[in-house]
Amino acid sequence: MIKSAVPIIAVTDSRRAEAYYCGVLGFRLKSAYRPDPNKSDPCYLCIARDEVALHLQSFKQMRAGCTDAYLWVTDVDQLYTEFSAKGAICQLPPTNQTWGTREMGIRDPDGNVVNFGVPLPKNA
Repeated sequence: MIKSAVPIIAVTDSRRAEAYYCGVLGFRLKSAYRPDPNKSDPCYLCIARDEVALHLQSFKQMRAGCTDAYLWVTDVDQLYTEFSAKGAICQLPPTNQTWGTREMGIRDPDGNVVNFGVPLPKNA
């Protein structure tokens, strides 16, 4: 019955978060809600890349830096190369884990962590 999930990531500065997630991690802005259009924050952003959406919000800034998200991908190493070239804050380079995945971790400017993983072949 459950079809998908959308992580909601708290940030302190929506413009900086949008620049990082879109400019460095390759997401695109789908929508932005600002109660006061004359102010950058608070803001609720919807961003997407390929089939995955993330929501970023600065309404609860005290939660910034406390979120981890895990995204399944097709090629961790290719993403690592792409993100590194654009200056991403890498917490964990591509690593084969004992639980059967190859993963990497990226930290955003607020300290939230987005992990990317792919299952390892059964014989790896």
